[in-house]
Amino acid sequence: MGTSRKLSVALACPEGHWPHPDWPAPDDPYVGRVVSLRPPWPFRIPEGVDVVVLHCTEPVEELRELRAGGVPVIVVAPHRDAETIVEVSRGGAGYLVEGDYCTCMLSSAVVGSTVGHTYLSPAACAALREGGRRAAAPDAATERLRGLLSPRERQIMELLSTGLGARQIGVRLRVSEKTVRNNLSNIYAKLDARGSTDAVLRWLGAAPVLRV
Repeated sequence: MGTSRKLSVALACPEGHWPHPDWPAPDDPYVGRVVSLRPPWPFRIPEGVDVVVLHCTEPVEELRELRAGGVPVIVVAPHRDAETIVEVSRGGAGYLVEGDYCTCMLSSAVVGSTVGHTYLSPAACAALREGGRRAAAPDAATERLRGLLSPRERQIMELLSTGLGARQIGVRLRVSEKTVRNNLSNIYAKLDARGSTDAVLRWLGAAPVLRV
């Protein structure tokens, strides 16, 4: 994404109104245009839209019906269970739990989705980690996956699974953001992951579908 062009975001709210009428702020450095998608459902995404934000109560069903045409999707929904978050993450670019994010985080999620980063709000990350802890033990495939990573890559995955981005991880580990991103690229290849959420889900063993 070029720094000179602000992003165009489509809002899909099949069950009501968008809860943040003041977003994006006039001085938002990345998001410049918002388009409200109109019925009938499923919505069709107009040309020029960079990201879709889907606000709904039944995200798994609604996401299946949303015809995004390859455009990244960020879901805002009330569910906090690992199963729903896993299902949404398989088909979207991020998951924000209602009441667990601010509009600044929403902007970060939108920007991150355009460069392949999948953003999870803290409660979503916590749900995935709790789902992993509730499992009796990581299965052999999950243990093998974890064993593919170097000690530094394991540190990065632990931090990534708490919802931190590359820049924040770099600060924690006292390395550059570029170094973290290089490590993440290696991690994704080793875990056969499509992106950050896919890697986190595999790392946590949160969903049987992601075990290899």
